[in-house]
Amino acid sequence: MAGTLYVVATPIGNLGDITLRAIETLKTVDAIAAEDTRHTSGLLSHFGISKKLIAVHEHNEHQSAEKLLLQLQAGENIALVTDAGTPGISDPGAVVVDAVRNAGVKVVPIPGVSAVITALSASGIVQNGFLFHGFLPASGAARRKVLEALSSQTVTLVFYEAPHRIIESIVDMANVLGSTRHITIARELTKTFETIHRCALGEAQAWLEKDANQQRGEFVLLIEAAAIKEAEALPEEALRILTLLLAELPLKQAVKLATDITKAKKNVLYEQALALKQAN
Repeated sequence: MAGTLYVVATPIGNLGDITLRAIETLKTVDAIAAEDTRHTSGLLSHFGISKKLIAVHEHNEHQSAEKLLLQLQAGENIALVTDAGTPGISDPGAVVVDAVRNAGVKVVPIPGVSAVITALSASGIVQNGFLFHGFLPASGAARRKVLEALSSQTVTLVFYEAPHRIIESIVDMANVLGSTRHITIARELTKTFETIHRCALGEAQAWLEKDANQQRGEFVLLIEAAAIKEAEALPEEALRILTLLLAELPLKQAVKLATDITKAKKNVLYEQALALKQAN
């Protein structure tokens, strides 16, 4: 029988955050596939675990997936870990998991720390929902293009960023998303110099440059959601015609005819039609 691939979350800083289930899994598997075997060796040593380590990183993930699959099909149980957090979340792992699942081999998640959820939980953001993008492009032009595409999202935007790009990313965010939108900067989460700071995007660059230490470490950036635009109002005559048509026709047909007759925007008519249907 084939073995099982365990996707194991590991601490993002404080080793005390590892779960009991993760420790037990790492103790019992036949091998551990790790993003950086030296880093994982330190984690295993801390908990008194000795296992065969297999290097699986962004440069060899496709080839490693094939080798791991052969081992799993031979009956071995393997744990998949990254340097910090949950594999496959802006870290290597998704390629391996996809290949293993496609081959019909069992995949079991061992949940634990996630920098995204850790940052959100301590941010005090009360808006509904969030969109996790991960790392923005390194190129300024590409980064601004992505930010422009995300600028109208009415949920919290969540990004990862590296220390050597933090200032230029913050500048682009303020220019593209607007200096008055708020940002929560979460740095070095669960580590000794953990910092969680909230301010307007227009103030973030100055805050970072005031203390060079705040530019170090790994960052999670939480950007305030865009304001929800109020629905465009329909002219009174267009609303009257739409209401009459809805009384006799299905919604889509009523909207189409109302658009042809009134020349009002189809999307506005459609939203109003939905509201009228719900009200009745």
